[in-house]
Amino acid sequence: MSDLDAEIDRIFATRDRDRMQPTIDAFERLLAEHPDNPRLLYEVGGSYDTAGEERTAVGFYRRALERGLEGDLRRRCLLQFASTLRNLGRLDESLRMFDRAITEFPDSAALPVFKAITLHAAGRPNATCALLLETIADHLDSPEIARYEAAIRGNAEYIRELDD
Repeated sequence: MSDLDAEIDRIFATRDRDRMQPTIDAFERLLAEHPDNPRLLYEVGGSYDTAGEERTAVGFYRRALERGLEGDLRRRCLLQFASTLRNLGRLDESLRMFDRAITEFPDSAALPVFKAITLHAAGRPNATCALLLETIADHLDSPEIARYEAAIRGNAEYIRELDD
């Protein structure tokens, strides 16, 4: 682990979700020294997001992705970015970003759950319910769910078609 990663971890560990300004300030100071670090850009964006400053967060999320954020941090950034777009009322952009993220990270259970929240916000309750049912069938490891998987998937398909 690099010194920068250790410092990012330290700042993140000491954050107070109810008082984000000290965390933002600490990350911004680091960012002045490392302006193109994708992880740091992501953490700054997440800090602004947590502070309720979604419009500011969007730019940091975008830059983190453009600078090559990878792996689990990329998945988390895509989820948070898409959720922030939803919170800003940019529902079509949010759905496109979730689709991109789900394609990139097909094993993620969280991405479709948060996409369902955006579908609900977009006034698509049937698509929401269908996606959640499919997510349960795909990710919930339970003998009972496995027994009824075909029925769950069939109902998901039926409910989704109600939107058409």
